[in-house]
Amino acid sequence: MSDRVTYRLDDGVATITMDDGKVNVMSTAMLHDLGAAFDRAERDEAIIVFRSRRKGIFSAGFDLKIFAANDPAGSLEMVKAGAELAFRLMTYPFPTLGLMEGHAFPMGTFLLLACDVRIGARGPFRMGLNEVAIGISPPGFAIELARSRLHPAWLSRTVTLGEMFEPDDAIVAGFLDRVVAAEKIEQTIEATLAALKALHAPSHASAKQRLRRSAMAAMRQAIDAELTLEAYMSRSATRSAVVLPGARLASDVRAPMS
Repeated sequence: MSDRVTYRLDDGVATITMDDGKVNVMSTAMLHDLGAAFDRAERDEAIIVFRSRRKGIFSAGFDLKIFAANDPAGSLEMVKAGAELAFRLMTYPFPTLGLMEGHAFPMGTFLLLACDVRIGARGPFRMGLNEVAIGISPPGFAIELARSRLHPAWLSRTVTLGEMFEPDDAIVAGFLDRVVAAEKIEQTIEATLAALKALHAPSHASAKQRLRRSAMAAMRQAIDAELTLEAYMSRSATRSAVVLPGARLASDVRAPMS
């Protein structure tokens, strides 16, 4: 881990917090730091609380500059790290709580979708899979992850049309489980953790595996089939046309892109 990701263990709860000083871009380095934090939490047999310290932003998603640079190897390394991290969260044997307190662009949304409980702060924040709007086709692992959590009509809207949703629509779509006023987030976390701590841990782990068996198999198949250098190079020409959101995102979150 590094200054980008902090880890705090308290009474069986591991709070993993992102802060890259900008908009929490999911670079390869950030993803590796998060992976190390999840490894530590599993060793500690801890419930995970996953959040951002940046005001108004959970994550700006993958580093689009890597895609725009037409660097298949660099793109593959980053996307595969993200895919494996989302898969890791889906299979994590203890409860996980993800907090959306700001914008969550695709890779950020993928990680929230993989959490057991997703809580959003009410506000002018958006989340979803907007890849087609910026010149990228959503990766298969992400589509399978979204398919396992979203209602079908909303799944089509976000995957094929690139729509992004504010919290109240996101809860209807299936991206979130609860939406509360920002000032009630800490109170809601406390109440949620009390319920999660009351679960029988082995039964929770077993139920998660049984429920998600098909989704996990589909994600693993997509990762193994699509995230190879050969497959990535065959699609790299289209990624060179990626539209960097720069000023628009900076305006949304009042912070520069990294």
